[in-house]
Amino acid sequence: QAIDHIINSAAKSNYMSAGQINVPIVFRGPNGAAAGVGAQHSQCYAAWFAHVPGLKVLAPYSSEDARGLLKAAIRDPDPVVFLENELLYGESFPVSDEVLDSSFALPIGKAKIEREGKDVTITAFSKMVGYALQAAEILSKEGISAEVINLRSIRPLDRAAINASVRKTNRLVTLEEGFPQHGVGAEIWFSFSPHHTHINKLV
Repeated sequence: QAIDHIINSAAKSNYMSAGQINVPIVFRGPNGAAAGVGAQHSQCYAAWFAHVPGLKVLAPYSSEDARGLLKAAIRDPDPVVFLENELLYGESFPVSDEVLDSSFALPIGKAKIEREGKDVTITAFSKMVGYALQAAEILSKEGISAEVINLRSIRPLDRAAINASVRKTNRLVTLEEGFPQHGVGAEIWFSFSPHHTHINKLV
């Protein structure tokens, strides 16, 4: 019901006013598959919102992500869409003293390497990061060292971090809950497809 206000008002006001009007607002909402609900409550809108100039799109995985990114979103002068997978609400994550500090915040547009590796890069965001880490653990038992990148920020996308990892591993797997066509993984894949042959997209 709010998509017109988000896309046509919040996202465009700064551009249409020649930079005179900022819209510092955060849109929080559940995103991705949920449990015991219909199809209209189980879909990922990350690529939808990331398509829109003027919006910043964040998708936290851990408690550290949620705390640091939400504080950054609130402080940001632009509209931010904050996508939370409701199945993560019941999960627990280790939290350091640094994260609990009142001044803690994470930079928007920076990914996090959750697990270092040298044979293949796996990119994921939100709940899919957990599955990526599980896959990396299984692969390690087969002698394959997988690097897992938690994107955190969908727009802007940390292309530099992905590029650095793929240059090291020469292989890329993208993991997400969204639809296969025009998805976040498709955007990542397109960035590297002319240069690398060992690329797969999992949805």
